[in-house]
Amino acid sequence: MDRKTLLLTGASRGIGHATVKKFSAEGWRVLTCSRQAFSKHCPWPGGEKNHIQVDLGSPDGTVKAVEEIKSKLEDGRLDALVNNAGISPKGTDGERLNTIDTDLRIWGQVFHINFFAPVVLARGLQVELTMAKGSVVNVTSIAGARVHPFAGAAYATSKAALAALTREMAHDFGPMGVRVNAIAPGEVETSILSPGTDKIVERLPMQRLGQPEEVADVIYFLCSPGSSYVSGTEIEVNGAQHV
Repeated sequence: MDRKTLLLTGASRGIGHATVKKFSAEGWRVLTCSRQAFSKHCPWPGGEKNHIQVDLGSPDGTVKAVEEIKSKLEDGRLDALVNNAGISPKGTDGERLNTIDTDLRIWGQVFHINFFAPVVLARGLQVELTMAKGSVVNVTSIAGARVHPFAGAAYATSKAALAALTREMAHDFGPMGVRVNAIAPGEVETSILSPGTDKIVERLPMQRLGQPEEVADVIYFLCSPGSSYVSGTEIEVNGAQHV
């Protein structure tokens, strides 16, 4: 069988890092996007060759990156696009930024990365996704559906918008044979957990943090034949935190 190709944004840590390792282990070729150059600490084969350095906060830079991505698709097919990159700025003392205090420039930066970049990439790679009858997975958040003690207002509303975008894209891309879904992680154990997360975990029905690998498994399912009739949905991956 031909080797499948994934394009993943935000691959350098946490959920993104686990997703690269999952797809690589399943035999996929993985193209990664981030604003940093490829890190030698990322342990997957062909990583540097398959990396695109792009600032997803720059509309022009993101549009330009689409052409570079296309040049790396050897057969002109893209089997999966996972829009995982996201930012959640904090205040000077690490506090949550609300609707009153958040600088308008921060709102713009957050929405460019968390919301507009997925639109630009999916539209720009429409032909390649269609050729593969591929899958798009948008990584939203539990913060998109409720006020979160750590996630700021700009982050939360950008993720709510991304959930709505997922439905719109599923409607528009469906006739091309491309499925579009989202996953909404809750509290996941990564290197950037906010102080006080342990208090949230105490109230979770499953009473533990999620692991990046558990989220990566759901992303892989949504890009695999096992989910061939699943589109336009948002899967909660949060240990029942949303109930």
